[in-house]
Amino acid sequence: MARMARSTPTLTPTRFLATKSFDPPRLFTYEDVTSNLTVSDAITAVEEAFSALAKGKVDVPMPMHITIDETPSAGPGDCHVKGGYVSGTPTFTVKVATVSFYKNAERGLPPGSGVFCVVDAVTGAPLAMFQENRYMTDLRTGAAGAVSMKHTTVESMDVVGFIGTGAIARNMARAAATVRGYRGVAYGQDALMAKEFAEEMSEELGMPFSVVETAEELCGESDVIFTQTPGSSTVLEKGWLKDTGVTIIASGSDQPTKQELPVDVLKASKYISDLTKQTSRIGELRSALQAGVMTEDDVHAELGQVVNGEKSGREGNEIIVVDLTGTGAQDAAIGQVAWDKLGQL
Repeated sequence: MARMARSTPTLTPTRFLATKSFDPPRLFTYEDVTSNLTVSDAITAVEEAFSALAKGKVDVPMPMHITIDETPSAGPGDCHVKGGYVSGTPTFTVKVATVSFYKNAERGLPPGSGVFCVVDAVTGAPLAMFQENRYMTDLRTGAAGAVSMKHTTVESMDVVGFIGTGAIARNMARAAATVRGYRGVAYGQDALMAKEFAEEMSEELGMPFSVVETAEELCGESDVIFTQTPGSSTVLEKGWLKDTGVTIIASGSDQPTKQELPVDVLKASKYISDLTKQTSRIGELRSALQAGVMTEDDVHAELGQVVNGEKSGREGNEIIVVDLTGTGAQDAAIGQVAWDKLGQL
């Protein structure tokens, strides 16, 4: 007798049976963010993120870049998508940042904006959206500047120069003040902006700041030089640097079209990247590789390796370049800080 076919019931695994939905993410406005977060909040978290990055404990994908070409209906502008997860932390972060929307000036708006999406690393549910408009990005960049200065300078290096005097320079100045007291020197193509920067930072930090007329004059005085300019032209020359040793912390390059430092400075330096796979594509290192004056074997260290003591920081009267392109590890760090602090409100 032929066996009768038995139908098999369709079973739904209980682990996929949803009993409730996720709560919507909380929205924090730009005013919420700016009134509750400072660069000092971010420094420890960013330093720990660099340490974890060097140990292979951070998942950091390469940034995604979207170009918005100029047409009658859009642009010009650029969009960067970055993110990361530091192993063992309760959240991860994805950031969307826009820059170079220069026609916004006609609308009375800034040229860039951005949001951080902080996600629960247990459930995968978005916890919060932070409308940061690059404020958190600038904070984590400033924090990286403090980490760089801490690990690549010595106490006697107490004259700090700032080439470029915008929002990032202010955070670099504040961050540097957490490392040591210093005398500030400022130079910018917009003399009025440079004057305002020097006056505001002097009053806020309680330290003397002066304005010089040329980048050459600034380099001749400075032991530490922060460069944070948006253009594609180099901002200093090797012959301008003090022969008693200098640390240059460059944070302006985050696209393949940008370059702040000449390749002979890079070649002569103890070169430290925030993340070599990024700096070789969008940072200062890219220009030296293209010119054939450096290879990736010439990279002394990634910043996290110096933080961890695996590689040396300053050793005498040398030129040190720290190339900061901004990593997803930093975004994950400041995202966690923001959630820890603002999530309690």
